[in-house]
Amino acid sequence: MEKRNTTSDFVLLGIFKHTRSHLFLFMMVLTMAIASLMANALMLLLILLDPRLHRPMYFLLSQLSLMDLMLVSSIVPKMAADYLTWNKSISPAGCGLQIFVSLTLGGAESFLLAAMSYDRYVAVCHPLRYPVLLNWRLCIQMTLGSWFLGAADGLMQAATTLSFPFCSAHEIDHFFCEAPMLVRLACADTSVFENAMYVCCVLMLLIPFSFILTSYSLILSAVLHLRSQEALRKAFATCSSHLAVVALFYGPAIFIYMRPKSYRSANHDKVVSAFYTIFTPVLNPLIYSWRNSEVREALKRWLGKCADF
Repeated sequence: MEKRNTTSDFVLLGIFKHTRSHLFLFMMVLTMAIASLMANALMLLLILLDPRLHRPMYFLLSQLSLMDLMLVSSIVPKMAADYLTWNKSISPAGCGLQIFVSLTLGGAESFLLAAMSYDRYVAVCHPLRYPVLLNWRLCIQMTLGSWFLGAADGLMQAATTLSFPFCSAHEIDHFFCEAPMLVRLACADTSVFENAMYVCCVLMLLIPFSFILTSYSLILSAVLHLRSQEALRKAFATCSSHLAVVALFYGPAIFIYMRPKSYRSANHDKVVSAFYTIFTPVLNPLIYSWRNSEVREALKRWLGKCADF
């Protein structure tokens, strides 16, 4: 079988064809991506500029917006350029960078959501001890730990994936470089790496998810003992936004990284990847701004200041 060395460029086949209907879908996706960038940038700006939002909860939320902003920025511009210019090639370095960034952000977000679930647990179950149980030092440590674990996973998988020799067909049936898709092109036995990658992804997803389930089990137990309807309403408002974001993140992530190889389909993977890389990042700030009165008030104050100018 003919082989090329790993310095040859790859070709991203993309998700859209050059038809009228696909052009319409491409414009919709591009509009959503721009909306995502604007919404997450606005969320970051509000949290940075409004002193009332300088609390651990909103610092964690700002990290979520930063991750979503980086994810969209690392994938959508290349996808759009490929579609508009018909030049779908990507260098091994660019491919490795996309793998590293996507896995780093995915792993970091998984652990960040666990940290945010702890924040919700303290806010509901121990509100009077909140400044002690979730102080700034712990908040920074959890955030840095999330970034570090995500980056370690991304670096390991990107370096190992690109170390394989690849066959003559350098075509990736995707709109960005994703490790599971790239491994399929390898002209070597990748079974050990695929099994290790599967175990790693399971651990990166299930350990934080188990922590989230534990936090919300404790929250549910505490809420069931509340007899006040107002207290129940506040507890629901406190947790509903985070639960929605958790569902949006873990659903596609489990579908992509935790299915056995025999159940994989390139078309299904592309659609689900488009959901978590483009649509979820625009939904996250909308969910938090819609359910959170403090964020809405901060937005009103910011708009009022802009109107004064």
